[in-house]
Amino acid sequence: MKRILLAAALGLTLLPLGGCFPVAATGIVVGGLMADDRRTSGTYVEDEGIELKGANRIRDEYNPDRVHVSVTSFNRRVLLTGEVPDEATRAKVEEIVKGVPSVREIQNETAIGGTSSFASRTGDSFITAKVKTHFLDEKRFKANQVKVVTEAGTVYLLGLVKQDEGAAAGEVTARIGGVKKVVKYFEYMD
Repeated sequence: MKRILLAAALGLTLLPLGGCFPVAATGIVVGGLMADDRRTSGTYVEDEGIELKGANRIRDEYNPDRVHVSVTSFNRRVLLTGEVPDEATRAKVEEIVKGVPSVREIQNETAIGGTSSFASRTGDSFITAKVKTHFLDEKRFKANQVKVVTEAGTVYLLGLVKQDEGAAAGEVTARIGGVKKVVKYFEYMD
């Protein structure tokens, strides 16, 4: 009985700290990812900010039922993927993201057409997960040095890599079922 009361008392004293663990755990994970990243920590944080600001600005301008655009930034180089209804919207989305501070280059891969379905996006997420898993299995380069984005079966690879790492990432990705096309959007170190 004494043990039960002690455990209950200890549990009650830890309740106010419940929200701290997820925050601390997230900080540890992000810190670990940043430590192994070839970008500076400042650039890593800038990239996260570019993605967030770009997506928010697009969402403020357009209804998500009409425009579906993903903003991915790596080393301040931005990849836009998704669907827009017409060429004018495609150009406007690019201009919106160009207005985000620190953006140095944009690759606009948005397609003109209706927004993709939930099933299509889920399939793309599954392909991305398979690519990342295969990167870990291959061990030919550090998997977290290549960012993977999938849209309509096309896999985009971003990162700051050496030539052989980029070639290996493209080769591994091309072998995965469901991948229609591989687009390498790397910055090469050599």
